[in-house]
Amino acid sequence: MSRLEGAYAVVTGGSSGIGLACAEALAAAGAHVGVIARNPERLAQAVEQVSAARRSPDQRITSASADVSDFEGISEAMASLDSGSIPDIIINSAGIFVPGYFQDMEPQVFRDHLDVNVMGVINTAKLVAPGMMERGNGSIVNVASVAGYIGVFGYTAYSTAKYAVIGFSETLRQELRPYGVSVHVVCPPDVDTPGLAVEKSLRPPETERIAGSIKAIPPEKVAAAILRGIERGRYMIIPDLSSSFYYRLKGLVPELFYTVFDSDIRKARRERGV
Repeated sequence: MSRLEGAYAVVTGGSSGIGLACAEALAAAGAHVGVIARNPERLAQAVEQVSAARRSPDQRITSASADVSDFEGISEAMASLDSGSIPDIIINSAGIFVPGYFQDMEPQVFRDHLDVNVMGVINTAKLVAPGMMERGNGSIVNVASVAGYIGVFGYTAYSTAKYAVIGFSETLRQELRPYGVSVHVVCPPDVDTPGLAVEKSLRPPETERIAGSIKAIPPEKVAAAILRGIERGRYMIIPDLSSSFYYRLKGLVPELFYTVFDSDIRKARRERGV
């Protein structure tokens, strides 16, 4: 029997994209699922989809609207789900992304990325880690990005936040492992969601040149990789081969990695006549 069957899982950012795909996959695997998102209308629609995906009508599907960057708000939301039980699994998928040239981005954009993408992860981890440690088991899954180990042109705000998520996750893994609690960090490339079209419309041409070599993948593929990673105890979860290749290339031969990316940027700038 899968360790997911009968488990209680909470997904933040669960009303769309990777979060919704994870919630549906968990329900299909037999888990009880709590879904957290900011927008109440989209959250209600997501709950219907997750409920339709569950294996048994006995599975509990609960929800709460909250902003993960607000510690008091997310605390109340977590307490309202499943009678405030400590989840067996939490997937931190809530996040924002605003690309652009650094010189054109307001400082508030950076603060927003840190508040939601970093503090949102830290807030939920603070809420669940003590109970998981006392119980002796649990899984904390933090969704980062390829941009969390590759500094991508045009993503100074996003990459800064996602690098922080990876650093936090790696350190948290070391601290919680002795207590039987596993920490996982997920690094997908572009994911084929409605939000990607908006994101692409804001990208500098140099970003598009770099991103063109890594194809967007469906959120269901990311969710499947996450569930496998949880069951196999894998810390770093990279759901596609291209992203895995760049992860290893940068680690093994960083000089070559920088040469490849610098070449793509030069080509994009020549095409713009810069």
